[in-house]
Amino acid sequence: MEDHIDVGSSGLRALAAAYGVATEFWDYRGIHQQVPDSTLRSVLAAMDVLAETDHQVQAALAVAQSAPWRRTLPPCVVVRAGVPEQVPVHVPDGATVRLRVVLEDGAERELEQVDVWVAPQEVDGAQVGRATFALPADLPLGWHELVVDVDERTATARSPLAITPSRLPMPELRAEQGGRAWGLMAQLYSVRSAASWGIGDLADLAELTGLSGELGGDFLLINPLHAAEPGAPMTPSPYLPTTRQFLNPIYIRPEDIRETAYLPNSQRTLLEWALDALRPMNTDAGPIDRDAVWAEKKSALETIFAAGRSRSRQRSLDRFRAELGRRLEDFALWCAVAEQHTEGEPWPLDDATPGALGRLRRELAERIDFFCWLQWVADEQLERAQRTAREAGMRIGVMQDLAVGVHPRGADSWSMAGVLARGITVGAPPDMYNQQGQDWSQPPWRPDALAEAGYRPLRDLVRTVVRHAGALRVDHIIGLFRLWWIPDGASAEEGTYVRYDHEAMVGVLALEAYRAGAMVIGEDLGTVEPWVRDYLSERGVLGTSVLWFEQEDNRPRRPEDYRELALATVTTHDLPPTAGYLAEEHVELRQQLGLLTEPAAQVRLAAQIERERMLQALRDRFLLPPDPTERQIVEALHRFVVHSPSLLVGVALTDAVGERRAQNQPGTDTEYPNWKMPLADGGETAVLVEDLPGNARFSSLVAAVRQELADRAATAQPADGQQVSRP
Repeated sequence: MEDHIDVGSSGLRALAAAYGVATEFWDYRGIHQQVPDSTLRSVLAAMDVLAETDHQVQAALAVAQSAPWRRTLPPCVVVRAGVPEQVPVHVPDGATVRLRVVLEDGAERELEQVDVWVAPQEVDGAQVGRATFALPADLPLGWHELVVDVDERTATARSPLAITPSRLPMPELRAEQGGRAWGLMAQLYSVRSAASWGIGDLADLAELTGLSGELGGDFLLINPLHAAEPGAPMTPSPYLPTTRQFLNPIYIRPEDIRETAYLPNSQRTLLEWALDALRPMNTDAGPIDRDAVWAEKKSALETIFAAGRSRSRQRSLDRFRAELGRRLEDFALWCAVAEQHTEGEPWPLDDATPGALGRLRRELAERIDFFCWLQWVADEQLERAQRTAREAGMRIGVMQDLAVGVHPRGADSWSMAGVLARGITVGAPPDMYNQQGQDWSQPPWRPDALAEAGYRPLRDLVRTVVRHAGALRVDHIIGLFRLWWIPDGASAEEGTYVRYDHEAMVGVLALEAYRAGAMVIGEDLGTVEPWVRDYLSERGVLGTSVLWFEQEDNRPRRPEDYRELALATVTTHDLPPTAGYLAEEHVELRQQLGLLTEPAAQVRLAAQIERERMLQALRDRFLLPPDPTERQIVEALHRFVVHSPSLLVGVALTDAVGERRAQNQPGTDTEYPNWKMPLADGGETAVLVEDLPGNARFSSLVAAVRQELADRAATAQPADGQQVSRP
């Protein structure tokens, strides 16, 4: 047996670099870190690259270097509209070759070969040449196909071609607000009404968008609505779904399904009994019990489904299933299997042969129909919420949230196994707020496999999520550039970055958002290379600015220095609401949970200094009265953010009602009731949707933000009323 590679081997590091695996990086303290060889080997192995011995490393390097020459076309070509590009074509040296584009509408364009000489290469004993073709700048946006025709020695080759927007357009916003917009940010599950089934749902979303529109809000950012498990226990985190492509049916309002109105009285009584069992939860400020909610709601939905549909409604359902195709059918199959599976027994979907899957589809046909129907109903109710938003005057409406990844044993991990890395999870290196790093327990995309799949999984994902949205927030958008890969069994500190083809990834995202008429906001917090934010801005993707993270020389950054293309907020769901943050609850909670790596007194002192510097910044702008109350400080912080030029200003609903409890504490799982806290005020009294119009604190904060936006817009208007550019 050959020896392991020596630590620091140049061959191993060259191989890692060839696959986009970082061998070094700078941490949040500015310290240069070398990635251990063991981490590099594990990450390469997750890409099916063996690198345990010198011989394996050299062989893998040779394969990586010759890979482009072994294929006629790149696996997928993604380019910006209006930008001329070139496409390399590899064929036997001296062969006659022709390259054409088949457009989405069926039309064809033949491409012109350009005079770019590249020396032929020997591959497996044969000489391979490269022909270069010009891709014209006037190709239309869309998904097209490159087709290569070679003389009789080589078969025709095909490859997807995506022409993407060079820059996403900005929406037309309110002139009276200086062409800017404000909106609420809410965890939908937490926002209940008197008619809810113990959890916020899509009917509550419609009510909240309607209220937001009445108050002059233009968007409502909600948590990811991605599907969780079909039975108990249901993972509470909306950022750890079984799939990102489909909706969690726990958000369905059963009474809003058309067929419910036609149920016999006996069946309607069963629904009412189920609701009666859950209704007391709506005013309970304790953690939400998703399993109890779903047990009752699922039973009610099964009753409605079994009642059947009219012919026209069935046709609508059939069209929905046909449109979403195999993706939906596979997800429904996974749900049907998962709900019946007993822990410890063999997993039926491990046998993915056509015969085995076909047998399962036949045996579980009725349950598959049910889970497809759930998605159709949820889709209808989400569409209604977005329509309500636009009818209420919102310029953007629902802002969906796209999670970073999926559960390692979920539906996507099964159906997309070929494009997800195994033996690896995604996370984040240590930073100031999470000094032990984070492991999100999610398998990452394999950049090589994603390209081989023509980026179809990413395209289909984005296309589904933006179906009924005016905007899309992409959580950890840096993941389209690089992700922190952590080998199984290693700590979060022992990972490394893996790079992706960001031009292709962002291009696909932009194309699908453009087609849906949605804007894109990237959550670009944390450790970010400076050029990345410039690149996203160039593509028309907004960034994210959180007041507590906007620091310069350890002091609050002047809001005038915030980015214009950004969603600016006071807080985020990974921090306590502002009232809790001001009370240092982010320190107390981390101390209680053992998440601090520095002495608690030192961290608490730093928090006190941070708060005092922020209060002084507010005083310097005359935003605070003498001896301000907590409410006045919270409103002043939001006015401070409005002083920025940022296009969008977000107001957390928790801040608007005085909530103090955190929705999520990063770095924990069951140690804290993450993603279970219902909306409540500072006294831990539940706040319902219908309570909001009469809630004094809510009305005061909304009025403060609206007035500050109007005042800032007025100062930017010349005497004749024509708007001028913001500085």
